[in-house]
Amino acid sequence: MITIVNYGMGNLGSMLNMFKRIGVVARIESEPAIIEQSEKLVLPGVGAFDAAMKCINTVPRLREVLDHKALIECAPILGVCLGMQLLTRSSEEGSLPGLGWIPGVTTRFPKQDGLKVPHMGWNVAVPNTSSPLTAQVGLEPRYYFVHSYCVHVDNPSHSLMRTRYGVDFDSAIGRDNIYGVQFHPEKSHRFGMQILKNFAEL
Repeated sequence: MITIVNYGMGNLGSMLNMFKRIGVVARIESEPAIIEQSEKLVLPGVGAFDAAMKCINTVPRLREVLDHKALIECAPILGVCLGMQLLTRSSEEGSLPGLGWIPGVTTRFPKQDGLKVPHMGWNVAVPNTSSPLTAQVGLEPRYYFVHSYCVHVDNPSHSLMRTRYGVDFDSAIGRDNIYGVQFHPEKSHRFGMQILKNFAEL
């Protein structure tokens, strides 16, 4: 079963509904003891980087359980939007360290004439590294984005998809069992459904 981790900062209902729509059994859970027994985890996120990390770090045993699932058990994990940014080691949005599961940083979009921040709306994410997460998405799949900060991984092999919004950034990342997408697959119609189907089949 897929568990959507409720640590207080996620768009939980729409994610659960999309899994139901594609026929995948999922649940929303906040109790670390139950999260610990899950086969796969989705780490959503809406809001600020430091606030999210503070929630994860202060809920008793939650950080311990997440680290164990990711790094010891090697359970499939998918970070979504802010949840993907939390996979990196740091963000310009705050001062707290991230989870650090995928080497990289989260930076603010630079100011550029004609481009509004946050980056909001539909944009293309071009696959650039073969991965089971991005199988059958096509050459130029389109996804729905809402974010002011973007991820840049250290190792190009961890970049699964790239998107351009004034600058190029990593819009999907992956390292072993750990994956992240900056866009909202639950709001991205058939393209997002394919990503979630692929994750469910890992």
